[in-house]
Amino acid sequence: MSDQIKHECGLAFIRLKKPLKYYHEKYGTPLYGLQKMQVLMQKQRNRGQDGAGLATIKLNMPPGSRYISRKRSNTPTYMTDLFMEVYKYYNDLSSEELADTEAIKRNLPYAGEVLLGHLRYGTHGTNSIESVHPFLRLNNWMTRNLVLAGNFNLTNVNSLFEELISFGQHPKEASDTVTVMEKIGHFLDDEVQKLFNFYKASGHDNNTITELIAEKLDIKNLLQRATRKFDGGYVMAGILGHGDAFVVRDPQGIRPAYYYENDEIVVVASERPAIQTCFELLYNEVKEIKPGHALIIKRDGQVSEESIRHSTTRLACSFERIYFSRGNDRDIYLERKALGRALADNILDTIEYDLEHTIFSFIPNTAEVSFYGMMEGINDKLEEVKKKRILDHKGEMSPEELDSIFRLKPRMEKIAIKDDKMRTFIADDKMRGNMVTHIYDVTYGLVKNGVDTLVMIDDSIVRGTTLKETIIKILSTLKPKKIVIVSSAPQIRYPDCYGIDMSKMKSFVAFKALVKLLKENGKENLLEDTYEQCKRELEKDKDLINPVQALYDHFTYEQISDKIAEIVTPPGTIPEIKVIYQSVEKLNKACPENLGDWYFSGNYPTPGGMRVVNQAFINYFEKVDARAYS
Repeated sequence: MSDQIKHECGLAFIRLKKPLKYYHEKYGTPLYGLQKMQVLMQKQRNRGQDGAGLATIKLNMPPGSRYISRKRSNTPTYMTDLFMEVYKYYNDLSSEELADTEAIKRNLPYAGEVLLGHLRYGTHGTNSIESVHPFLRLNNWMTRNLVLAGNFNLTNVNSLFEELISFGQHPKEASDTVTVMEKIGHFLDDEVQKLFNFYKASGHDNNTITELIAEKLDIKNLLQRATRKFDGGYVMAGILGHGDAFVVRDPQGIRPAYYYENDEIVVVASERPAIQTCFELLYNEVKEIKPGHALIIKRDGQVSEESIRHSTTRLACSFERIYFSRGNDRDIYLERKALGRALADNILDTIEYDLEHTIFSFIPNTAEVSFYGMMEGINDKLEEVKKKRILDHKGEMSPEELDSIFRLKPRMEKIAIKDDKMRTFIADDKMRGNMVTHIYDVTYGLVKNGVDTLVMIDDSIVRGTTLKETIIKILSTLKPKKIVIVSSAPQIRYPDCYGIDMSKMKSFVAFKALVKLLKENGKENLLEDTYEQCKRELEKDKDLINPVQALYDHFTYEQISDKIAEIVTPPGTIPEIKVIYQSVEKLNKACPENLGDWYFSGNYPTPGGMRVVNQAFINYFEKVDARAYS
């Protein structure tokens, strides 16, 4: 993606089913869980660049012993700093001391059987250490302690916060994370208290009651009660002080979660390849937590996947497939290739099959897999053309005629390379803009001046800023006749409210194109009509619609794309600029199990999403520079 946007966080959970001594004897280290956690988090660094945190819980510790440990970092080298702090307690231990696993568990932090790691990629707010997960809700009652981390964004935090106040609580802040933690914590307290009252009335002493609560606590019921009013996309992981743990996923499966279990370990992560790499597993050995379900791991090691919220249509985030998740997941790799392949016809029509004077490439590097698919699709189309030419030929063909047919093949080159070391410290906007132009290096001497067309595929185009200020400028220095920018994703028309930093409608280049077309065609009054309709929608309690969709219906997909090309073309650009987008239909065909396409279609999977799109348009019309949800 040429435009940088912040997005979902990464989650990693490990439950060791055996005592630490077992892992020392089998794998040579009592720190097996910590080492695996480090790999899990390292392999998901694409999901978090603002900070990282780790919490551990030791099982069956005596009163007065420390059993919860947590470390967080938000430094530029957060992963290194985090694990340096964790391992410093073990670096100077002798082999004999490391072999004494009972002493390690009794005396040293992070030597727990339950581990929860988190990589933070904040969509909003400051990057303070207080914002880094996991979060702790502490209590002297072991069963009331809660450690929480998640990849989530809720659209109705305000109403959830007000509900907490109605319970008599006084939350320390109104953030979504604190609200979620206190919501779950409230029902945890309630479930514990009910069990305490029941067993107390049955004549049990307090110490026995504590053990009975730890054994009988109904995590499924707790989560059903706590998440009943959640609206948004989420995967939340929690550990209770006595060792019960859970990972719960939203009913539409918007946010991803995968797990693996054997007789030694239970592991959960936001991405399947992280688990595969960490434990050397086959693709089909890693399972996906079903939408609306929770993976529940009891203190005794029993694991179950329980239905928590009624799941309707699976609408997993399609942006995970296009860009956010790492492409070494088998399914995602194939889907990205399919996205590129689906664009072949449109590209060939645009260049009028002039392959002799066209160079194909990709920008940035994350678009490489869709580039492979695009080239496979183009080659397949060319094979059809070659076959037809041969079949249509009457009589024998000369060697020259055959050569001309078999020379029909695409030219593929590495045209642009991102210079990751390029930094600018200039504050002046104009001077800084000139420096930013050079964030990409280009390969000179391959493009025939004024003759060749450059076709460059990108993952997606959000704001178009990088295209205008950097990419098209630097590609223009190669002096092509035409530049065709191809997006493997459809036009991003609507805001996201489930964890991606795309909440302001005015920022989208597709929306800017729509507004320009409305004004140029004398339909500017429709903007105010839509504004009034959006306000009426927000007065409704249910069955909201998205009035902005009707605005786009006034123009064809190609008209929007052509206007986008005008917007992203810098003044004075000599090559003709063309922009081609994926269609929503072809996106859904390429990613049939992940149909969450609201950014492109405007079809939101939850009522909160519909409220957000209406509020986002109101904010645009009223010139309010704020996100459309709390």
